[in-house]
Amino acid sequence: MLLVLDIGNTNTVLGIYRGDTLVRSWRLTSEKRTADELSVYLLTLLGTLRVDPGEITGAVMASVVPPLDAPWHEAVKSLCGVRPLEVTASLDLGMPVRLLNPGEVGADRLVNAVAGMAKYGKPLLVVDFGTAVNIDVVDGEGNYRGGALAPGLTVSMEALFGRTAKVPKVALAAPPFAIGRSTQEAVQSGILFGYAGLVDALVRRMWRELGTEAPVVATGGQAALVASFSETIRTVDPDLTMEGLYLIHRRLGG
Repeated sequence: MLLVLDIGNTNTVLGIYRGDTLVRSWRLTSEKRTADELSVYLLTLLGTLRVDPGEITGAVMASVVPPLDAPWHEAVKSLCGVRPLEVTASLDLGMPVRLLNPGEVGADRLVNAVAGMAKYGKPLLVVDFGTAVNIDVVDGEGNYRGGALAPGLTVSMEALFGRTAKVPKVALAAPPFAIGRSTQEAVQSGILFGYAGLVDALVRRMWRELGTEAPVVATGGQAALVASFSETIRTVDPDLTMEGLYLIHRRLGG
């Protein structure tokens, strides 16, 4: 069985693969914890599936939070007896990374691009709605070309609530109209319709630079919600990052 870990700024997502099937995934907050604490979490999660740690024969992780790397490495090694393969741009991903400085790209972006190209072909755009909104581009030759980054929906809402005295916290839900009839509806309109428009505008610019209207796949926590208002997103794939980690391990880790 394979353990996959996507360590993000807000959440850490863990998944278990049996063969080529994702059996289960879990979402934890990405807080600083010791290796012993992480071992307890991992042992408990595996217990819900009645999986013995010794049944884990491989592990792979993508992290954008360096302080969490060592504790997770130690926890997985001590509990399961395997050392996680860590995704970086220096690995042979089967996808050349055509950036000015490949080492600075987030591992999650590479993983999404690998999975997206394997499932949906090339060229392709992948939009990931997380702490940041990432749009990543694979060109027609299968090269990772880079993309665009913007603050995520939750980050933007928290900044708005924290810096405006009279704007109340509201749920991230779709308002009935773009012209908000209350402060709540106005905020929801600005965030949801605004981010759908942000993504569409960036996608159209990227299409022009690529010279073709490449398919657009969305993943991440708010993907389904924003995609329902987007004019360019056609597919939502919530497990794309998990699948990318699996594919990279299959290519490089056995």
